[in-house]
Amino acid sequence: MNLKNIPQIKHTDSGNFFLLAGPCAIEGEEMAMRIAEKIVTVTDKLEIPYVFKGSFKKANRSRVDSFTGIGDEKALKILQKVSKEFGVPTVTDIHTNEDAEMAAAYVDVLQIPAFLVRQTDLVVAAANTGKTVNLKKGQFMSPESMKHAVQKVLDSNNQNVMVTDRGTMFGYQDMIVDFRGIPTMQQYASTVLDVTHSLQQPNQMTGVTGGRPDMIETIAKAGIAVGVDGIFIETHFDPANAKSDGANMLHLDYFESLMTKLVAIRKTVNQF
Repeated sequence: MNLKNIPQIKHTDSGNFFLLAGPCAIEGEEMAMRIAEKIVTVTDKLEIPYVFKGSFKKANRSRVDSFTGIGDEKALKILQKVSKEFGVPTVTDIHTNEDAEMAAAYVDVLQIPAFLVRQTDLVVAAANTGKTVNLKKGQFMSPESMKHAVQKVLDSNNQNVMVTDRGTMFGYQDMIVDFRGIPTMQQYASTVLDVTHSLQQPNQMTGVTGGRPDMIETIAKAGIAVGVDGIFIETHFDPANAKSDGANMLHLDYFESLMTKLVAIRKTVNQF
């Protein structure tokens, strides 16, 4: 994937990793703009290529009473406004074939959730929009098996594809990152490490996913040291009251400090 094919992306010649970051879900316009403003300020300062992330809909929820969104079109229009206001590209996940065409009218990158990455029709529908496609590795899949998911995009005449590792199931209620998978998947496509989802603790008795946000810096540093192309982080100014995935999100107050450390590590790695 050529990063420069993503509309409005900046700092592509900086030598830095690229970043997909934002809230788990779009909860409203004010929160999205507040988070975007902070991240854009930091990424411009550090010259990090940046894509704003926000889910317009959360379809894969543990319980029927879990928050799923504020309305598809309303959330997509907020993503579009973020892009126009701050001059950055945006990414959102899709869950059905119909979502692909709808979301493509508002965002620059379509993301296939890990649970759905083997759904051929969904992957092809995303690829056929011509948008960049981010394929999240299933928690149940090997790094090697992602070759076939990538090939589905390529066979749809779309060269703009990336792969994201979001951890692998370790027992019933924990995730683990196998860093050996990063160079393996880089053979197939640009590879991203989803730091925050890799620290989820799913399948809790309460039906609300837990997490280990205290380990975000550790996992992120390791990914940069290994040489991952991009980093994915969900962040919020009030994770405790976020409507989705608050238990494993990075507090926005810690964002600049973490990015500064990761940029320093990347500069060191680039010397070798």
